[in-house]
Amino acid sequence: MINGCYTALITPFQADGVDYNGLARLVTYQIENGISGILAVGTTGESPTLNWAEHIRVIEQVAKASKGRIQCIAGTGSNNTAEALTGTRHAVEVGVDAVLLVDPYYNGPSSQEIRKEYVAPIAKAVPGTQVIPYIIPGRSGTQLLPEDLALLAREFDNVQTVKDATGNLENMRRTRACCGPAFSILSGDDGLTYEMMTDAAISAAGVISVFSNLFPRAVSDMVRYLQGGEVEKARALNIALDPLFQLVSVKTMETTPWGHVVCKAKNPLAIKTLMAILGLPAGFCRPPLGKLSQNGLETVLAAARKVLATAPELFEPVAAFFKVNVEERLDTPKFREGLYYETY
Repeated sequence: MINGCYTALITPFQADGVDYNGLARLVTYQIENGISGILAVGTTGESPTLNWAEHIRVIEQVAKASKGRIQCIAGTGSNNTAEALTGTRHAVEVGVDAVLLVDPYYNGPSSQEIRKEYVAPIAKAVPGTQVIPYIIPGRSGTQLLPEDLALLAREFDNVQTVKDATGNLENMRRTRACCGPAFSILSGDDGLTYEMMTDAAISAAGVISVFSNLFPRAVSDMVRYLQGGEVEKARALNIALDPLFQLVSVKTMETTPWGHVVCKAKNPLAIKTLMAILGLPAGFCRPPLGKLSQNGLETVLAAARKVLATAPELFEPVAAFFKVNVEERLDTPKFREGLYYETY
């Protein structure tokens, strides 16, 4: 069963490609701070802009480092079933524990088509590996519905988990009702994990987290507390981390010569920017993702400072592993140079 706290690992880039040394440091940091597993080359890892050679090498590196220590999930989804099959078979060959299949983006298949023409053939091809559908209609423009998910779970022993990033609690409750008590629902939204795990009609089993890139110990502890019934301890951590959980999308109002516009910077821009400021080997985002606006940067810094002021102990693993002074990094302008657009 897939349960616990998994980090949707960012992919660190440098000018000439993936920073594989930096990737190794990030994986070690995760393992040493109690994470249940790592998702390699998920969408937080900017899978759309990795070429196939990079995609394969990142999965191989994470799978090798994880073996015998934590679980490794590989993001192998695509809007092309043949491509997803190729990626899935490779991931299985290098020893991953599970694969994650994002709903086919842009093409817009129906839920029935996603089940019959995408998830089912992949699940059939790798019967010994868990296949995790990833439901995120806000990004994919389509959605595998709970009823089709239940049909997959009934047909395939290796489709017994879902990552739900719908933001729709009723959809999650319907998934539980259709799929039964043994089926594993993982949160795809850091900010909803606490609610999903404490809602008896959902009973989520954990999270595939973005912000555990920075806080693997704290997010893992929150999940473990919830699994162990220590709800108040979990609630305190959820409250402490919430300012950062809200940064999956950073929405600001910007000024142009023709008036104001709304700028919405999406994941992984905020987390990679904050990691870079704090001295982690995060690198930058690949185009078409770019940088935060100056207002967006200030929003991220304000959230981080708030967490530091109210729960400084949460930053201790970062400070210890990467040997940084967190307060200094957040307050010193030189550490954010080149990480934001100075003009709109």
